[in-house]
Amino acid sequence: MVTQTSNYTASNIRVLEGLEAVRKRPAMYIGSTDEKGLNHIVYEALDNAVDEAIAGVCDLVKLTLHADGSCSVKDNGRGIPVDIHKQTGRPALEIVMTNLHAGGKFDRSAYKVSGGLHGIGVKCTNALSEWMKTEVCLNGKRYSQTYKRGKPTSEVIEIGKTTERGTCQTFLPDKEIFSTTEFKFNTLLSRCRQQAFLVAGLKFIVKDERKDQEKEHTLYFQDGIKTYVRYINSGDKVLMEPFYVKKEIDDILVEVAIQYRDTVMSEIKTFTNNILNLEGGTHEIGFKSALTKAINDYGRSAEFFKDSDDTLSGEDVREGLTAVVSVKVKDPQFEGQTKIKLNNPEVKSAVYKVLREGLLEFFNENPKDAKAVLERSILSRKARVAAKAARETVMRKNALGGMTLPGKLADCTETDPSKSELYVVEGDSAGGSAKQGRDRFTQAVFPLRGKPLNAEKAHLGSVLKNKEFEGLITALGAGIGEEMDMSKLRYHKVIIMADADVDGAHIATLVLTFLFRHLRPLIEEGYVYIAQPPLFKIVDSKKNTYWVIDELERDRLSADILSKGGRVVNFQRFKGLGEMNPDQLAETTMDPENRILKQVTIEDAEEANRIFSTLMGDEVAPRKRFIIEHAKFAQLDV
Repeated sequence: MVTQTSNYTASNIRVLEGLEAVRKRPAMYIGSTDEKGLNHIVYEALDNAVDEAIAGVCDLVKLTLHADGSCSVKDNGRGIPVDIHKQTGRPALEIVMTNLHAGGKFDRSAYKVSGGLHGIGVKCTNALSEWMKTEVCLNGKRYSQTYKRGKPTSEVIEIGKTTERGTCQTFLPDKEIFSTTEFKFNTLLSRCRQQAFLVAGLKFIVKDERKDQEKEHTLYFQDGIKTYVRYINSGDKVLMEPFYVKKEIDDILVEVAIQYRDTVMSEIKTFTNNILNLEGGTHEIGFKSALTKAINDYGRSAEFFKDSDDTLSGEDVREGLTAVVSVKVKDPQFEGQTKIKLNNPEVKSAVYKVLREGLLEFFNENPKDAKAVLERSILSRKARVAAKAARETVMRKNALGGMTLPGKLADCTETDPSKSELYVVEGDSAGGSAKQGRDRFTQAVFPLRGKPLNAEKAHLGSVLKNKEFEGLITALGAGIGEEMDMSKLRYHKVIIMADADVDGAHIATLVLTFLFRHLRPLIEEGYVYIAQPPLFKIVDSKKNTYWVIDELERDRLSADILSKGGRVVNFQRFKGLGEMNPDQLAETTMDPENRILKQVTIEDAEEANRIFSTLMGDEVAPRKRFIIEHAKFAQLDV
């Protein structure tokens, strides 16, 4: 029986006016209200400036972080129109900034292609800012309008004459909306760098005016995405000069750059109208098909294959590949407002045709490069066959109902992954202390013997044959690579615990390299942490015990004890985790009430990929440059 408990009438229907809908449900428009959402409102303003560049009417974009916490994005494009909009009777600038689903992107005479689809974009920035100011330089005059949380607080007014042109958007993120309103300069710099690569000849000036953070970078790449692949591969030994092709088919502009490097990893970045499509789409499908077909066709014609039926798989030809695929499409169809995947079917055939024809022509004109790619792909196939056997062994051990956990694993009794932790510990000695000091109900321990394999240099087959990593994969339970099933992950905290010295940092880096290259979803979903064990134990004259993480904290604490009339009576430096008693290790590094954990995140996967290649790859020169550039931040262990 259904009972009526309340009246449901027209009075219950609420109409959200202006930009209220964005403030009411911000995550629906910008994805989240954390740091990613904060960056997103900058990107919306930035994308508008880049759209002007794509239209050929802008060659300079300035992004500035101001001392008051606000951000401005300025371009030298056409400027947002300020004349009266006939349909509404209000200035076009006000309509563009405050009316959902209104904008120039619907009119193909204004923008042939653009990243914006729905006329939402910068309105989200306006709605989610405590205040915003738009300045337009147009027809020799400067105009301005101000807003508060999306609502105009002034008319569109003329504020002077100028010889400049373009639009400047300045805004202060709203603390009522965002969990953090502090911009990270490097994240925004990375975004601007990416856009500078994608629009050859577009200059970016990125400036930070905040106290103690003052800096300025100029970004300009005449060779566009050819330079982009070189940048991504800057820490690796490359096998060829970048291949590049650009061609328009049926109003779809296709631009592709590829370069092979001497590594087992591959990186394919796909863009539509300069918007990064994280999950690829039809342009990526067309790219992969064309790459595989072109390499097999050339390999067969150049007699690289003994058997006429011999063929390389897509996985074989993509090993070591770095590629950037950029398409310009009039009416792009995406999955969702965040545009993570392109769905236009006609793009697949356009990319396929452009790349296959262009790559075959390149191979015929550059047989040396073609030979390097074919030999690399054939070697990859041999490694894949070996890896398949090793992977099947690992997957069999992980099979549901047939899992045989490694003997060195001291597992916990808790079976709920959200309550379970796995400590990956450096050395058997430290592993013994950790096993004795742990909470056996929720904390498992997996000790590593010796320095782990460098997964940056090794093929997957070698990684899977490595006893330490094989045991760790089995303990985690989710598999590896494309076969990973995160629903089978046995621990939702994977904590790397190594000595608080240079050797310990090296081991932690090797483990992180393995996780980043082969178990990246663990990092992406926030399951990986670094433990922070103490380096010193200090006891003062009042018998207070302090655990200190590094030399700086030691010196600060010692000075503080002296300033309060005390003195240090006992001082101990730990050479490693194995020197600590189980109760000491438990108290300082494993007890959730006292321990310090650093969560490992990937703010910029592209930059993380480049740094891992630089630090862990074979090329010495890029690693030397990196060390020199960052030497002032180093902590020495002498």
